[in-house]
Amino acid sequence: MRFYIRKLFTLAATVLLVSVITFLVFQVLPGDPAQIILGVDADPHQLTSLRQTMGLDRPAGERYLTWIQSAASGDLGESLRYQRPVADILAERLPVTVSLALFSLGLTLAIGLPLGIFIARQDGKWPAVWLSALTQLGVAVPSFWLAFILILVFSVTFRLFPTYGYVPWSEDPAGAVRSLFLPSLALAIPGIAVVIRYLRNTLLDQTRMDYVRTARSKGLREKAIMYRHILRNALIPVVTIIGLLIADTLGGSIVVENVFALPGLGNLLITSIGTRDLPLVQTLVLYIAILVVGINFIVDLLYKAIDPRIRLKR
Repeated sequence: MRFYIRKLFTLAATVLLVSVITFLVFQVLPGDPAQIILGVDADPHQLTSLRQTMGLDRPAGERYLTWIQSAASGDLGESLRYQRPVADILAERLPVTVSLALFSLGLTLAIGLPLGIFIARQDGKWPAVWLSALTQLGVAVPSFWLAFILILVFSVTFRLFPTYGYVPWSEDPAGAVRSLFLPSLALAIPGIAVVIRYLRNTLLDQTRMDYVRTARSKGLREKAIMYRHILRNALIPVVTIIGLLIADTLGGSIVVENVFALPGLGNLLITSIGTRDLPLVQTLVLYIAILVVGINFIVDLLYKAIDPRIRLKR
């Protein structure tokens, strides 16, 4: 129990630190947010009024405390650009980013895990050698470059998928899948390569363990040894990688969503930064930080579920 309390305390401290850094960064950036919103020809009285509305006339410490207290109570403020509550905007954009992240993670696991097992079982043979070489290419290629290549091949040349845009699940599930497939694949390909490489190396390390020799001496079939014993132990470091991949997916979606014009949180964040919509930007960064820290917390808990022999520090 003490472990979980300590972990939750660390999670809260990390989120609080991110909120402080985010707030301070936007205080030191050059430019007047009110001037950016109203334009260079704005009336001085309008600028003064907007600064008061935004709270820019108050000390930075007071503004931070007001913002963090309001966020803790569920009041995320109002967007300066959209003139709407930030919570409503996030509720509209969140399904797109969540769908993209889940679709990407599903492709990563569905392709990466079987190929990782296949390469480990075929180690040294030419199919495994070629696939291993492709994983190095997959790790090196950035998602945004893959996004342009996928658009060129599957949207422009073969016209199999839409070039941009998003179809809500409630309107057309098949259309939603088609609109999310290419951006999800662009995010998933580097993750697939990472999962394959880590799983292959871990499986090969496990096959040299004493318990594998013991299982073989008992006459167990190789397939049973692989899936009942080796794979379960090999999944422990892979779970860590999957947690990191989810965080990378959230970061990569910021660029990929803009490439495919998806109305998600990443696209919203870029737009908000360009317009200096401080309430919206601060909330988005804080929200993404909570997601990443929460995912790492869940990964720590999964260790014990995968292998009960692991004892978390108390």
